[in-house]
Amino acid sequence: MRFATRITALALVAAPAAAADEVPFVVSPDSVTLAMLQVAKVTNEDYVIDLGSGDGRIVILAAKRFGARGLGIEINPELVAKSRVNARNAGVDSRVSFREQDLFKTDLSPASVVTLYLLPEVNMQLRPKLLALRAGTRIVSHDFDMEDWEPDKTLTVDAPDKNIGLGKTSKVYFWVVPARVDGLWCGTGKAKDKSITLSQKHQKVRIDVPGGDAVKALDARINGNVILTRTKVLNLAFDGSKLRTTYAGGAMAPLKGATFVRPKGQSCG
Repeated sequence: MRFATRITALALVAAPAAAADEVPFVVSPDSVTLAMLQVAKVTNEDYVIDLGSGDGRIVILAAKRFGARGLGIEINPELVAKSRVNARNAGVDSRVSFREQDLFKTDLSPASVVTLYLLPEVNMQLRPKLLALRAGTRIVSHDFDMEDWEPDKTLTVDAPDKNIGLGKTSKVYFWVVPARVDGLWCGTGKAKDKSITLSQKHQKVRIDVPGGDAVKALDARINGNVILTRTKVLNLAFDGSKLRTTYAGGAMAPLKGATFVRPKGQSCG
């Protein structure tokens, strides 16, 4: 996968063709490559896009070991050519492809898994595009995080073959793209007198539930389209347009079976 110095990584955005020869290629150790695919639970139903795919090892392994399909995005034409040869030699060239392209211009929407080995500032430039992907898309980054978008999982992987840095371990960061559920939601049908308000920061959610003279605030976490409260008294599922209560217990029991939609105006009713 591609790893660049601070200056050349930023130069790629402005002038990828001119900078390609200046950007060193650093191999991700096999142990890390495998861990990245395992933490994302890649299967034969997945489509993996690797940004900065280098010699193609991520998508080749995804196809060969897990049966996935894949696309590698790489700015260096020599590495793209090498990746295609490697895929043929591995017998997976019918399941993977490689494209010489600026990663910022790549359509990521077909991906169910996106893998990265890029500098922190490049991760942050990509972050809005990643967060806009379909809820449930899995993102895996080698060594570098996404600042205040906290990972859902972090692994430390032994990497005895790592050829940069002093340590012989790597960090693997894993995220699931959360659905965007922030705002007011109004009850429908038998729950038309109910409402809830969700305040969201990435996968962290606070649910405000009005009741009587007080508002009950619940801390929750969203995993793709599923919202689970920390106290396990209320669970919700999002289908793209509606929120449906899948569990409601204790003080939340009145919300059992409720379905919520966004208001047409600024308030419910």
